[in-house]
Amino acid sequence: MKLITAVTAILMFSAAVASTNVVADTSSDVPGELFTKAQRPEIYCLAKNIYFESRNDNLAGKYAVADVVLNRVKDSRYPGTICEVVRQGEKTASGNMKINRCQFSWYCDGKADTTPNTEKWIESQAIAYQLVVNNTMRGITEGATHYHATYVDPYWNKRMDLVGRIGAHIFYRAP
Repeated sequence: MKLITAVTAILMFSAAVASTNVVADTSSDVPGELFTKAQRPEIYCLAKNIYFESRNDNLAGKYAVADVVLNRVKDSRYPGTICEVVRQGEKTASGNMKINRCQFSWYCDGKADTTPNTEKWIESQAIAYQLVVNNTMRGITEGATHYHATYVDPYWNKRMDLVGRIGAHIFYRAP
């Protein structure tokens, strides 16, 4: 099953490249990557967020998590690039990220941000590429700017407009 997932992700990436006339650099020196951070930094940031926020979710859930990042980029209340949105959070006086004070929990949870699961990492990269380059599934969250896992009930969701559930997350729009 893992091989099928990896092959599917590679085919998705290849189809995305072919349909956009974009020359993809798949000569990554890192095994298990479709492209490197240096080759496509913004899409790479989005792929990391997909991987760490939703790698075990269904396909629609992964696209939905990514769609929220792009919705925030377009919203003037948030930073203007994918990487700035993904890295948004409180910092200490010395400029380091405060533990557990980020918009996306994985970014400042104190754990290593490596992508050890090759099949899911390739799929995350393919999804990020598809969404950014081809607008695949763009708008799936109907403008949501926030989400949380179904197993938590954060304080902030009471003041948001509920969009609905997709996969393992519940999505909201800021009023």
